[in-house]
Amino acid sequence: MKVKCHKLLKGILDKLFNNNQKLSESEAKSISQEEVEALVEARLREHAATIEQAVEEKVNSAVQTKDQEDYSLSPKQIDFALALIEKTREFQLAVDPATLTVKDLNKLIAYNRFKNKGILVNLVKKGVLKKK
Repeated sequence: MKVKCHKLLKGILDKLFNNNQKLSESEAKSISQEEVEALVEARLREHAATIEQAVEEKVNSAVQTKDQEDYSLSPKQIDFALALIEKTREFQLAVDPATLTVKDLNKLIAYNRFKNKGILVNLVKKGVLKKK
């Protein structure tokens, strides 16, 4: 960022002081220090806005990849998940089987292994299961 600001300032100063067009004294305008500072400040704000936009895009892409972690199940996995739900006897599937995710299947497997009712309660809260 320092390098970009440095190059930006150098470019502005080069344009101001190394003007290739030779103007007569009557045509030449004097630029005040305040005008130069205002130009530099405007460019810095523009640069900061560009950086902020780039950061937001990175955050949004990270959120999208996080959402993509919920993979859908293969037909065999769906059948296995349905068999695990039938073993619970107290709950039934509340959503379309095609919408089940790998996370849901992993939770069902964990329930059948450890018999922790909290896992089923969490699936009910998520809307995957409902009581019969």
